[in-house]
Amino acid sequence: MQIANTLNASYTHIANTSTSSTDSTTSSSSQKTEQSTEETLTTAQKALISELQATDTTVHAHERAHIAAGGSVIRGGAVFSYEKAPNNQLYAVAGEVGIDTSEGNTPEETITKMQTVRAAALAPSDPSAADYQVASTASILQLKAQLELSKTKQSELLAKPEESYTSANNEESSTLFSNYA
Repeated sequence: MQIANTLNASYTHIANTSTSSTDSTTSSSSQKTEQSTEETLTTAQKALISELQATDTTVHAHERAHIAAGGSVIRGGAVFSYEKAPNNQLYAVAGEVGIDTSEGNTPEETITKMQTVRAAALAPSDPSAADYQVASTASILQLKAQLELSKTKQSELLAKPEESYTSANNEESSTLFSNYA
């Protein structure tokens, strides 16, 4: 999102900058030209501009949702693709936010991280196919980490069966075994 704001701000800034009185006259005449251009636009062109404005708003909101939900898994800001409208303005028509889907150092870290990745991918109200793909990848990696964690815990329990049985029942295992022998 930060990149988009910088791009939009610099574009607007360049278009409205005046460094001398000659430039300010030129700026005024360019504003008049823009106004006359808007007056000469066809109904179809005006409809296209309205559509592009709506798309721009939607695209920016979509990418902001990813960033807001992603926190530490977001790689940089949003990157947008722009289309120039008949009124010579640029409107965002597509965008993307990089999301880090690498595994954590431990299964526990991976599980937590993939929950955040999935939340970030599905944060917009209208997730794209790419968003669903990232969420699916995160779910698979989370399940793998959960399986790895389960296997580790199972191995630990099997390595110390008597101790686990004793601690679970708070009794001595030899007493219990002698009752049933």
